Amino acid sequence: MRIGVLSGKGGTGKTFVATNLSYVQKDALFIDCDIEEPNGNIFLKGKIFKEEPVNVLIPEIDHDLCTGCRKCVEFCEFNALAYIKDKVKLFPELCHSCGGCSLLCPEGAIKETEREIGNIEYGMAGTHEVRTGILNTGEATGVPIISKLLDGINREESVTVDCPPGSSCVVMESIKGSDFCVLVIEPTIFGVQNISIVFELVKLFDIPYGAVINKYIPGQEIAHRFCEENHIPVLGVFDFDGKIAELNSIGALASSYNDKYKRQFELLLDKIMEVHAHETAANIKR
Repeated sequence: MRIGVLSGKGGTGKTFVATNLSYVQKDALFIDCDIEEPNGNIFLKGKIFKEEPVNVLIPEIDHDLCTGCRKCVEFCEFNALAYIKDKVKLFPELCHSCGGCSLLCPEGAIKETEREIGNIEYGMAGTHEVRTGILNTGEATGVPIISKLLDGINREESVTVDCPPGSSCVVMESIKGSDFCVLVIEPTIFGVQNISIVFELVKLFDIPYGAVINKYIPGQEIAHRFCEENHIPVLGVFDFDGKIAELNSIGALASSYNDKYKRQFELLLDKIMEVHAHETAANIKR
């Protein structure tokens, strides 16, 4: 079963939930798709045994063959190509590697070449595998890294995916193929506003879902009301806890610290399985 863990913004505790949820599963695979700021392995402490670059194809212009027709420039919707001083100029950071310009060029003046945009680290933490995607600074998109991170996953594996925050293209790529999505909600107006956008995205993908309310303080019921109004199952509630904050600050995993926290995440996993089974049965009936 593949579980995607999402949040509307940074700082909600998404990685806290994802890493601890992975830890309580046997022989699990943890995938860190938060490629602009991956920090899951700080907590899981997997020993890295392999690094692999991720390359994309970008155009390379042969100026001797180019006649300046500008068809490639007109075609590119991302403004990665421009015609400046009688030459086609490439802005590689803007290129989305669609390959259209090379196919369109009537003179065959454009071929494709590889450019590295980031890398993937593979590690082991006991019986747990850890995959981490890292996007190079300044790159426009990390979709190819996430696609490679998720490639070839066995449907029978226990997989937890720490998705990027928000609802952009990289988030959509990271939840493809998920069996269940966990929405981590911070019980504030800002937190609920941001998760509402992610909630619409998950519904669009038609993936079963539930919510975890993190850093809860009695009296702050805004997240509970949001879940009730939108018929979102509440999978678990984690109180605002100074000890958890202390453990996070030193890169320690709460579930490995004591049985109380471990049991909370075991119950969360049980609840995910229960809601997923119920949704699956309901879909079969429909």
